[in-house]
Amino acid sequence: MTRIAILTASTRTHRRGKAVADWTLETARRVGPVDATFEALDLAAFGLPVLDEPAPAAWGLVAHDHTRRWSEAVAGFDGYVFVTPEYNHGVPGVLKNAVDYLFYEWNDKAAGFVSYGVNGGVRAVEQLRQTAAELKLADVRTQVVLNTYTDFDYTGLDVTDPTVTGLFSPAGRHTDDLAQLLDELVTWSRALAPVRALAGAR
Repeated sequence: MTRIAILTASTRTHRRGKAVADWTLETARRVGPVDATFEALDLAAFGLPVLDEPAPAAWGLVAHDHTRRWSEAVAGFDGYVFVTPEYNHGVPGVLKNAVDYLFYEWNDKAAGFVSYGVNGGVRAVEQLRQTAAELKLADVRTQVVLNTYTDFDYTGLDVTDPTVTGLFSPAGRHTDDLAQLLDELVTWSRALAPVRALAGAR
Protein backbone atom coordinates (compact mmCIF):
# COMPACT_ATOMS: atom_id res chain seq x y z
CA MET A 1 0.00 0.00 0.00
CA THR A 2 1.36 3.41 -1.01
CA ARG A 3 1.62 5.82 1.93
CA ILE A 4 1.08 9.52 1.27
CA ALA A 5 1.67 12.25 3.84
CA ILE A 6 -0.50 15.37 3.93
CA LEU A 7 2.11 17.78 5.26
CA THR A 8 0.91 20.96 6.99
CA ALA A 9 3.60 23.56 6.32
CA SER A 10 2.46 26.42 8.57
CA THR A 11 3.07 26.52 12.32
CA ARG A 12 1.57 29.93 13.16
CA THR A 13 -0.78 30.09 16.16
CA HIS A 14 -3.65 31.43 14.06
CA ARG A 15 -3.09 29.50 10.87
CA ARG A 16 -5.35 28.62 7.98
CA GLY A 17 -3.13 25.70 7.14
CA LYS A 18 -4.70 23.24 9.58
CA ALA A 19 -8.17 23.72 8.09
CA VAL A 20 -6.80 23.35 4.57
CA ALA A 21 -4.80 20.27 5.51
CA ASP A 22 -7.80 18.70 7.26
CA TRP A 23 -9.89 19.23 4.12
CA THR A 24 -7.10 17.80 1.98
CA LEU A 25 -6.82 14.71 4.15
CA GLU A 26 -10.56 14.10 4.39
CA THR A 27 -11.04 14.64 0.66
CA ALA A 28 -8.06 12.45 -0.21
CA ARG A 29 -9.53 9.59 1.79
CA ARG A 30 -12.78 10.02 -0.13
CA VAL A 31 -11.60 10.62 -3.72
CA GLY A 32 -7.99 9.44 -3.75
CA PRO A 33 -6.79 6.14 -5.23
CA VAL A 34 -8.06 3.18 -3.21
CA ASP A 35 -4.64 1.51 -3.17
CA ALA A 36 -3.10 4.35 -1.16
CA THR A 37 -3.34 5.51 2.43
CA PHE A 38 -3.32 9.18 3.41
CA GLU A 39 -2.00 10.39 6.77
CA ALA A 40 -1.44 13.74 8.47
CA LEU A 41 2.07 15.10 9.02
CA ASP A 42 2.05 18.46 10.82
CA LEU A 43 5.25 20.48 11.17
CA ALA A 44 3.84 22.10 14.31
CA ALA A 45 4.12 18.74 16.10
CA PHE A 46 7.89 18.59 15.68
CA GLY A 47 9.11 21.96 16.98
CA LEU A 48 12.24 21.92 14.85
CA PRO A 49 14.72 24.68 15.72
CA VAL A 50 16.50 26.64 13.03
CA LEU A 51 18.68 24.06 11.30
CA ASP A 52 21.35 23.11 13.82
CA GLU A 53 22.89 19.93 12.44
CA PRO A 54 26.69 20.24 12.20
CA ALA A 55 26.86 18.45 8.84
CA PRO A 56 24.80 18.78 5.64
CA ALA A 57 21.92 16.32 5.41
CA ALA A 58 23.43 14.70 2.30
CA TRP A 59 26.35 13.50 4.44
CA GLY A 60 23.97 11.22 6.34
CA LEU A 61 25.29 12.25 9.77
CA VAL A 62 22.70 13.13 12.43
CA ALA A 63 23.57 14.69 15.79
CA HIS A 64 20.20 15.60 17.33
CA ASP A 65 17.16 13.68 18.52
CA HIS A 66 14.74 16.17 16.96
CA THR A 67 16.32 15.45 13.59
CA ARG A 68 16.00 11.70 14.09
CA ARG A 69 12.33 12.07 15.02
CA TRP A 70 11.63 14.18 11.92
CA SER A 71 13.67 11.81 9.74
CA GLU A 72 11.74 8.75 10.90
CA ALA A 73 8.40 10.47 10.26
CA VAL A 74 9.30 11.58 6.73
CA ALA A 75 11.12 8.40 5.69
CA GLY A 76 8.06 6.22 6.22
CA PHE A 77 6.12 7.76 3.34
CA ASP A 78 6.21 7.12 -0.40
CA GLY A 79 4.97 10.57 -1.39
CA TYR A 80 3.89 13.92 0.00
CA VAL A 81 1.24 16.57 -0.47
CA PHE A 82 2.69 19.85 0.78
CA VAL A 83 -0.10 22.10 2.11
CA THR A 84 1.59 25.47 2.09
CA PRO A 85 0.88 29.17 2.36
CA GLU A 86 2.88 31.83 0.57
CA TYR A 87 4.79 34.33 2.70
CA ASN A 88 6.15 37.45 0.97
CA HIS A 89 6.20 35.82 -2.48
CA GLY A 90 7.96 32.72 -1.16
CA VAL A 91 8.18 29.52 0.84
CA PRO A 92 7.41 29.74 4.57
CA GLY A 93 10.71 29.73 6.45
CA VAL A 94 9.57 26.91 8.73
CA LEU A 95 8.91 24.65 5.74
CA LYS A 96 12.24 25.35 4.02
CA ASN A 97 13.98 24.78 7.35
CA ALA A 98 12.24 21.43 7.84
CA VAL A 99 12.95 20.31 4.28
CA ASP A 100 16.64 21.18 4.63
CA TYR A 101 17.05 19.00 7.71
CA LEU A 102 16.84 15.92 5.47
CA PHE A 103 18.04 14.63 2.13
CA TYR A 104 17.86 10.88 1.53
CA GLU A 105 14.45 10.65 3.18
CA TRP A 106 12.99 12.69 0.28
CA ASN A 107 14.83 10.93 -2.54
CA ASP A 108 13.01 9.11 -5.34
CA LYS A 109 9.55 9.91 -4.07
CA ALA A 110 6.73 12.09 -5.43
CA ALA A 111 5.39 15.45 -4.31
CA GLY A 112 2.22 17.42 -4.95
CA PHE A 113 1.16 20.85 -3.75
CA VAL A 114 -1.95 22.40 -2.22
CA SER A 115 -1.28 26.11 -1.82
CA TYR A 116 -3.20 29.05 -0.44
CA GLY A 117 -2.73 32.79 -0.16
CA VAL A 118 -3.86 36.13 -1.52
CA ASN A 119 -2.55 35.00 -4.91
CA GLY A 120 -3.16 31.32 -4.32
CA GLY A 121 0.32 30.51 -3.02
CA VAL A 122 1.61 29.82 -6.53
CA ARG A 123 4.94 31.61 -6.05
CA ALA A 124 5.76 29.55 -2.97
CA VAL A 125 5.12 26.39 -4.97
CA GLU A 126 7.34 27.53 -7.84
CA GLN A 127 10.18 27.83 -5.34
CA LEU A 128 9.34 24.45 -3.82
CA ARG A 129 9.49 22.81 -7.23
CA GLN A 130 13.10 23.97 -7.59
CA THR A 131 13.97 22.59 -4.17
CA ALA A 132 12.18 19.32 -4.95
CA ALA A 133 14.38 18.79 -8.01
CA GLU A 134 17.54 19.03 -5.89
CA LEU A 135 16.08 16.53 -3.40
CA LYS A 136 15.19 14.04 -6.17
CA LEU A 137 11.49 14.53 -5.49
CA ALA A 138 9.32 14.09 -8.57
CA ASP A 139 6.76 16.91 -8.46
CA VAL A 140 3.46 16.38 -10.23
CA ARG A 141 1.97 19.00 -12.52
CA THR A 142 -1.55 19.33 -11.09
CA GLN A 143 -1.84 21.76 -8.18
CA VAL A 144 -4.68 22.88 -5.92
CA VAL A 145 -4.65 26.69 -5.75
CA LEU A 146 -6.76 28.29 -3.01
CA ASN A 147 -7.44 31.99 -2.55
CA THR A 148 -7.79 33.44 0.94
CA TYR A 149 -10.44 35.86 -0.34
CA THR A 150 -12.70 33.51 -2.30
CA ASP A 151 -12.15 30.13 -0.62
CA PHE A 152 -12.74 31.35 2.93
CA ASP A 153 -15.98 32.72 4.37
CA TYR A 154 -15.72 35.74 6.67
CA THR A 155 -19.46 36.32 7.09
CA GLY A 156 -20.19 37.89 10.47
CA LEU A 157 -16.53 37.94 11.47
CA ASP A 158 -14.50 40.97 12.50
CA VAL A 159 -11.92 40.99 9.74
CA THR A 160 -9.85 43.63 11.59
CA ASP A 161 -9.13 41.02 14.28
CA PRO A 162 -5.72 39.48 13.46
CA THR A 163 -6.80 36.14 14.93
CA VAL A 164 -9.63 35.74 12.42
CA THR A 165 -8.81 33.19 9.75
CA GLY A 166 -12.28 32.69 8.28
CA LEU A 167 -14.18 29.49 7.67
CA PHE A 168 -12.56 27.37 4.97
CA SER A 169 -15.16 26.96 2.23
CA PRO A 170 -13.40 25.81 -0.94
CA ALA A 171 -15.06 26.01 -4.33
CA GLY A 172 -16.23 22.65 -5.65
CA ARG A 173 -13.70 22.57 -8.50
CA HIS A 174 -10.89 22.14 -5.98
CA THR A 175 -12.07 18.63 -5.17
CA ASP A 176 -11.62 17.64 -8.81
CA ASP A 177 -8.17 19.25 -8.87
CA LEU A 178 -7.17 17.36 -5.74
CA ALA A 179 -8.41 14.05 -7.16
CA GLN A 180 -6.29 14.60 -10.28
CA LEU A 181 -3.28 15.60 -8.19
CA LEU A 182 -3.60 12.44 -6.08
CA ASP A 183 -3.93 10.20 -9.12
CA GLU A 184 -0.69 11.63 -10.50
CA LEU A 185 1.05 11.53 -7.13
CA VAL A 186 0.21 7.93 -6.31
CA THR A 187 1.10 6.80 -9.85
CA TRP A 188 4.53 8.42 -9.59
CA SER A 189 5.05 7.17 -6.02
CA ARG A 190 4.39 3.61 -7.17
CA ALA A 191 6.52 3.99 -10.29
CA LEU A 192 9.48 5.17 -8.21
CA ALA A 193 9.27 2.25 -5.75
CA PRO A 194 11.82 0.13 -7.68
CA VAL A 195 14.19 3.12 -7.78
CA ARG A 196 13.90 3.49 -4.00
CA ALA A 197 14.48 -0.22 -3.54
CA LEU A 198 17.60 -0.14 -5.72
CA ALA A 199 18.97 2.88 -3.85
CA GLY A 200 18.34 1.16 -0.52
CA ALA A 201 20.21 -1.96 -1.65
CA ARG A 202 23.37 -0.05 -2.48
